[in-house]
Amino acid sequence: MGILYSLLIGGLAGWLAGKLMRGGGFGILMNIILGIVGGAVAGWLFTELGINFIDGFIGDILKGAIGAAVVLFIAGLFKKK
Repeated sequence: MGILYSLLIGGLAGWLAGKLMRGGGFGILMNIILGIVGGAVAGWLFTELGINFIDGFIGDILKGAIGAAVVLFIAGLFKKK
């Protein structure tokens, strides 16, 4: 159940980050994949930095969206135009 939840949160976070990042998106599928990666990165990074978010579904979405936006931004630096 944990993996399914992570995929759902990452997918939603990637989609949300793609909407927030004007011109930084890679299409819905790639945004979802980057959202899953970004959610994992953000979860690890925020834990290491001691940053606490709202618990539960909403907190997970916000944390994932922030991580996905960072990953989308970094990926956009390498995107060929």
